[in-house]
Amino acid sequence: MTIELSKEDRQQAISSIERYFSENMEEKIGNVAASGLLGFFLEEVGPSIYNKGVADAQERIQARAMELDYEVHEEEFPYWQKHEKSHKSRR
Repeated sequence: MTIELSKEDRQQAISSIERYFSENMEEKIGNVAASGLLGFFLEEVGPSIYNKGVADAQERIQARAMELDYEVHEEEFPYWQKHEKSHKSRR
């Protein structure tokens, strides 16, 4: 699966790469080079980050599913339990 960024996000990421190089490296990086570097990272590292996000989401969903019976559990066959309590309180 290819990781795609919207045009706006891609441009913002390229600008961020250019700024990072400007402030942290001894040489500047141009727009074309920054775009190429972004493409490399999206292809090379992006899938690992994406897969981690999917795994984290699965873990959260599974944890919530395990709690579902506690949150929405209803007692079965409650009529006689309720009836016996109300009958005893009348005496």
